[in-house]
Amino acid sequence: MAARMCACLATTTGQARAHLDAMGALGPGHVPAGVPGGELSLLPGEPGRAEGPFTVYGRTAVGEVTLHNRPVLLAALAERDAPPPPGCPDGELLLRCWALLGDSGVALAEGMFVLAVLDGEDLVLIRDHVGARTLFYARAGGVWAASTSLRALRRWPALGTSMNLSAVRSFLTFAYLPGEETLLTGVRELLPGRVLRLHRDGTSSQTVHWEPRERVEEPVPEDPAGHVLALRALLEQATASRLPAAEPAAVLLSGGIDSSLVTALAAKLHSHPVHTWSISFGDDLPNELGYSGLVAAHCHTRHRVLTVSGEAVAARLAEAAALLDSPVGDPLTVPNLMLAEAVAADGATVVLNGEGGDPVFGGPKNLPMLVQEMHRTPGAPWDEDRATAYLRSYRKCWTDLPQLLTAPALDALRDAPPLERHVAPYLTADGAGPYRMVHLLNQLLHCNLRTKGAHHILTKVERLTSSQGVEGRSPLFDRSVVDHAFATPPSFKLRGTAEKWILKEAVRDLLPDTVVDRPKSGMRVPVQQWLTGPLRELGQDLLLGPRSRQRGLFRPETVRAWLRGEGALLPRQGGKLWLVLTLELWLRSYDV
Repeated sequence: MAARMCACLATTTGQARAHLDAMGALGPGHVPAGVPGGELSLLPGEPGRAEGPFTVYGRTAVGEVTLHNRPVLLAALAERDAPPPPGCPDGELLLRCWALLGDSGVALAEGMFVLAVLDGEDLVLIRDHVGARTLFYARAGGVWAASTSLRALRRWPALGTSMNLSAVRSFLTFAYLPGEETLLTGVRELLPGRVLRLHRDGTSSQTVHWEPRERVEEPVPEDPAGHVLALRALLEQATASRLPAAEPAAVLLSGGIDSSLVTALAAKLHSHPVHTWSISFGDDLPNELGYSGLVAAHCHTRHRVLTVSGEAVAARLAEAAALLDSPVGDPLTVPNLMLAEAVAADGATVVLNGEGGDPVFGGPKNLPMLVQEMHRTPGAPWDEDRATAYLRSYRKCWTDLPQLLTAPALDALRDAPPLERHVAPYLTADGAGPYRMVHLLNQLLHCNLRTKGAHHILTKVERLTSSQGVEGRSPLFDRSVVDHAFATPPSFKLRGTAEKWILKEAVRDLLPDTVVDRPKSGMRVPVQQWLTGPLRELGQDLLLGPRSRQRGLFRPETVRAWLRGEGALLPRQGGKLWLVLTLELWLRSYDV
């Protein structure tokens, strides 16, 4: 049964049950002895993999847990003379590790997981290292509630939530929500790598079970072979552990180095056929099908190309937006949903992807920041600190906010916390905090991993694939691969003009040089054509209609100018208009 999960910590069990019922919980929960007011339950009918409750060592949990290294966890429990019963579900296995080993037991786990645990008088929330699955929480009327479904918390009458204007500003700046905030007031997202303990008195405490650490050896070795070979072994392990047990492997293949290397490793390591899928937006548009077709032929996969029309995007954009707990201003959202449908129709339950190469090993989006640092003149009138320059490098709607947002919205944001807070902790070599990294490239990668990686890439993959009963898995986000990347000298990642150099060298023998050495171009999505064609009427109706005007977020004259395509080249109005449109669709989906 597809389901999400929810949890509640109230004064009495009946009170907790009533709150969960209001969220759409499934029947009576499981109340462990000695925890009055604690309730856990599943949310049926929502696409997810929630299981439970599980009760071990006096603790009860529900979770959405997929583990990729069960043997490691089983061995750790065996050392404690506490082997689990045969066939123990992944959620119960993770609970046992945490109950016996604490945070170090969670840190041992590699996988996609969130877990809600009733532990004594507390509700404990646990999220995986990189954020492959998402968990939200809130407090209202003296009650804690948590869920893997933001929609469930939206239904919670006690919360009485509304639109979070600060989060609107963040979304328009980043094209996703980069931290704890959500678009619903009072609801927060648990950050990756954290264990959050919610106390009955309304206080909370948090620990970190994993955060990337910079461990670059000095002096840098002249020969990078050791780093390259070690990375190759880790890539093979990460891919092998994510392959489905007894079915063909499905891989989303764009033709770039990241998805190509995952395809090649799957073909090398899997005992079943490999099926690959690519996207086309039509023969008259630039595409990467020559590269993806070359990789498919080289790796002997069964390859299919899914053609996505602008009409299909217009017809399904609202549906795709509604599947996301937080909006993602990515024009590939509908194509990704259609790919997930095609993979599911092919009978696959697992699909691999190449996500993670850029935020972990250093793609071209870091170049503006590296150039800025080279030419920076501290104290000059035009100088910007790193955090401000990082916001500007996104080239979304940040600089347009004074013209895009209405005067009342801007006035309400006057005392909002600065947007730089989302990225500044990662972009400094000062201090000795958990975020500190010395090398600028590693600071940028750390920031990208903890913001875009967790709050855009991984959540989009998980929500869209799970909507079709498929599990999307990302080998390049494997914790051991990430740890190795931050122990690799930056000069091995960005070597001369070659980006992700060590990643390419680690798989050079598996792929044609044409693929390994090609420059990154990215998926060329015809956003401007969609907005002036199939989406033109939808955009006008949504953004200039009475409902949008009543919300009072956007200046109609600015939206009207963007819809007319005025200044569309340099100010990138097409991409900015896409953000506004997807935000409006999401707000309508959640009735905000």
